[in-house]
Amino acid sequence: MMTPRESSLLTHLLLLLTLILPLTLSLLHPPHPPPVHVPTLVPHTPTPLSRSRFSAQTQLDFTTHCNFSCFHRGEQDEQLSEKLAFETLYADGSRTLTTVDVEGEDEFEADAHFFAHPSPRREPRVKPRHKRVRRQIYGADGRFNIQGNNFLMDYPFSTAVRISTGCTGVLVSQQHVLTAAHCVHDGKDYVKGARKLRVGFLIPPSINGTKASLTSAKKPLVRWVRVKRTRVPKGWIQGPQEVSMDFDYALLELRWPHRRPFMRLSVAPSSDDLAGNRIHFSGFDSDRPGELVYRFCPVEEESSDLIYQHCDARPGASGSGVYGRVWDNSLERWERKVIGIFSGHQWLEIDGESRDYNVAVRITPLKFAQICYWVHGNRIDCVQD
Repeated sequence: MMTPRESSLLTHLLLLLTLILPLTLSLLHPPHPPPVHVPTLVPHTPTPLSRSRFSAQTQLDFTTHCNFSCFHRGEQDEQLSEKLAFETLYADGSRTLTTVDVEGEDEFEADAHFFAHPSPRREPRVKPRHKRVRRQIYGADGRFNIQGNNFLMDYPFSTAVRISTGCTGVLVSQQHVLTAAHCVHDGKDYVKGARKLRVGFLIPPSINGTKASLTSAKKPLVRWVRVKRTRVPKGWIQGPQEVSMDFDYALLELRWPHRRPFMRLSVAPSSDDLAGNRIHFSGFDSDRPGELVYRFCPVEEESSDLIYQHCDARPGASGSGVYGRVWDNSLERWERKVIGIFSGHQWLEIDGESRDYNVAVRITPLKFAQICYWVHGNRIDCVQD
């Protein structure tokens, strides 16, 4: 029988293999995807809004439904300028609405058309009808608890942060955190916890000469930082419940910059252009309190706005930064980049069959332009991926 130390070493070894092996295989045949055109958002002068009531309750177990038409619709079919407008919530409770114009919209319609009408091989496979049971753990639980200073504070795990409403976020700049919109807003009003929203940074317990086997059992501490500004797309606020998952993302601006490494954003490529066809994310799942939980899995399906997968997850993981190894043409190497935000669970109804997936919102060229503008505050730094 293995000792706790041997068990911990074995877990860490398996984790290293899952991180290194897919990259090694992908390096044998690196793709050369064409450059992605990013449209330009032109913001108008913000308009003051009434103060939020903060009357909503946080819904960590977020579930939606989608049918054939919602799966196949493309971004070009939307009223883009209206949905890409955004609300800004300030720390004092005041709000503004910023409307936008979109320049260069026509140049990316071909890419949107590809995902809006996937080829037959990307069609969801028809599975036998089953009892409708919410599944967020598929088969054997494939999640890893990230423990110990060497892993917990190492990139990319160190980019995962806690949100005070019970969700997860990912560091995307020295002062910004990307998370799920439903963690701060229910589509009608801001949640009660958004009034004094905070972001939690993990601080591993000090060793102080303690044996490694005992140290690994200690829970990390959390240092909380207040949020200065919260931004949510209008597509989430006004969207009907069954399709609003497409805009389930929000950006939090911290009151003070942090000093930790952050993860760069990227327009989500086709799953064929991801190393190993795999996505990864780390979050604070509710069934493992105080633990950072990492998982990875292949992409099962993809639409114009969503990434469908069976990565094991529980409530609390919402808002995790979904990343993959993306080929960077300018650097000529593979880079870990955030390509989506873990949202929750979706039932996909096609041809009378019901299939269940865990779902991430994919960062499209338009969403990249919007989030990039939120981060940088100008258009010059957001003209290309």
